[in-house]
Amino acid sequence: MASLERAPATDLARVQRRTVGVLGGGVALAGLGVTVGITAGGLLARDVAGTDSASGLGQTAGVLGAAVLAVPLARISDSAGRRAGLAVGYGISVVGAVVTVCAAAASSLFLLLVGLFLFGASTACGLQSRYAAADLAAPERRGRDLSLVVWATTLGSVVGPNLAAPGAVVGESLGLPALGGVFVVSAVVFGVVAVGFLLLLRPDPLLLARRLGGGAAGPRPRRATGTALRAVWSTAGGRLGLTAVVVAHAVMVGVMVMTPVHMGHAGGDADGVLRLVGLVISVHVAGMYLFSPLVGLLVDRVGAAAVVALGGALLLAAAAVAGTAAPRDSGQLAAGLLLLGLGWSCGLVAGSALVTSSVGDALRPTAQGGTDLLMGLGAALAGVVGGPLLAWGGFGLVSGVSAVLVVPLVAVLLTTSRAQRPR
Repeated sequence: MASLERAPATDLARVQRRTVGVLGGGVALAGLGVTVGITAGGLLARDVAGTDSASGLGQTAGVLGAAVLAVPLARISDSAGRRAGLAVGYGISVVGAVVTVCAAAASSLFLLLVGLFLFGASTACGLQSRYAAADLAAPERRGRDLSLVVWATTLGSVVGPNLAAPGAVVGESLGLPALGGVFVVSAVVFGVVAVGFLLLLRPDPLLLARRLGGGAAGPRPRRATGTALRAVWSTAGGRLGLTAVVVAHAVMVGVMVMTPVHMGHAGGDADGVLRLVGLVISVHVAGMYLFSPLVGLLVDRVGAAAVVALGGALLLAAAAVAGTAAPRDSGQLAAGLLLLGLGWSCGLVAGSALVTSSVGDALRPTAQGGTDLLMGLGAALAGVVGGPLLAWGGFGLVSGVSAVLVVPLVAVLLTTSRAQRPR
């Protein structure tokens, strides 16, 4: 390791390429398990509880798990490195998937919510992987390297929702409810990814970056997450980045998690509806991840603030297109969710780059974990109110309320632009 620290920049670039490749391969495979669970989680909660409102609870449990578990996973990464944090996180996801299968078999809503909460660790790991890609990245390539790991999620995430129907067959063959079998696939996938990171993510990017910078983590202060978030918020770029990731994630979750339930109101053959839901969610996930390298390039070329503004406009357009679609109008829903995914990608990639640049190495993992906590809590709140809003005023009301969440982003963007304008 010492020889690597004294190696020329070309050797460090080789290590960074390998790190991005391992991270990309891991999140690509994990995406299979994450998105197939997203497709089935809300529907499974609705089936267990017998109400549409419960579907929002199921998705919210997963989103809340991703938020809450982001902080302890960031602490593990801070003290033991990214490899340990990611491996532990995917191990927790395996437990969550197994508990969810048991809940489906027992038809227990409480056990289901516990399982989906733990399942959310997989989302937290996917989000923290993007930060791991930036640990060794040169500042002028930070947006692109970060976005490449986001992009790698495309393969598994686009294919994943379409495994819902085959997963149902697996469940039936094991004597489980059809939707419970989907999470058997997730458990296997997450186990493979956890072992892969343990074996292949060497040298650890965060620990190596600290050694190359001549620093160390040091003792954690009390209320470390709050301290790190205040440091992020104290800079104009940090404020914009934090607001961008929180708003983009909340709007995306608010609209996306209610889409399968909205489409379920079309009636007809259950298998046919499930296939259409899988197709629409696949288009949405493609918007989230497929164009992220272009988004990262734009961040490095034109600036993160401009990309954040583009993301806000796309989120508003998505709410308008999706919110006016009937349950049977899968084409318009797919178009709206494609725009939703693109807006999320702009907000996440640009915002994450801003947050990463706003603090030093010592605070960075804690600030990143705190940012993911806030974005997850915002998304969880959007998921909690989504079910009642859908039951009360329909999918149009869900989309309209989600669009209102963009207003704080516009306010911070305008404030940041005025602050950075030359006097």
